[in-house]
Amino acid sequence: MKKSTLTVVATAAITAVAIIIVFVLLLPIIGPRFIMPLVMGNIAAPADLDTATTRPTDSGLYRVSFTSALDPIAINQIHSWTLHVETADGQPVDNAEISVNGGMPQHGHGLPTKPQVTQNLGNGDYLVEGLKFQMTGWWEVRFDISAEGQSDSITFNLVLQ
Repeated sequence: MKKSTLTVVATAAITAVAIIIVFVLLLPIIGPRFIMPLVMGNIAAPADLDTATTRPTDSGLYRVSFTSALDPIAINQIHSWTLHVETADGQPVDNAEISVNGGMPQHGHGLPTKPQVTQNLGNGDYLVEGLKFQMTGWWEVRFDISAEGQSDSITFNLVLQ
């Protein structure tokens, strides 16, 4: 091979390696927002999806609502919610044990953070910290609530743009 041919091959190889390295380094930033919808398909949320912020729990033991510290909820920002829990007849539920889980049903992955209830604010209000959504689309946030020997759960749906 001629020296100029070797130079072209070497330059192409170095350029390819550099592009791969940059892609791998940027993957955590661009992956969730751009690549995942391409790979998984950008399937729309169900047309009849209930996105209410106040609802009864699955078995009807409690009525639960949330407000977000971010309005509107933004992508890639850790934020908190205030969760309000009351009995079916409207009495505030204090001293409940509440766990948080969630994810994107269409993509099959969970939340990128591990949000948790960090404080009982009184009068049925609880501070939920560490929520983050890293891409647009349909998200679910599930709360399992136990108080006074009774347990129930609720899943809130969000469609983020």
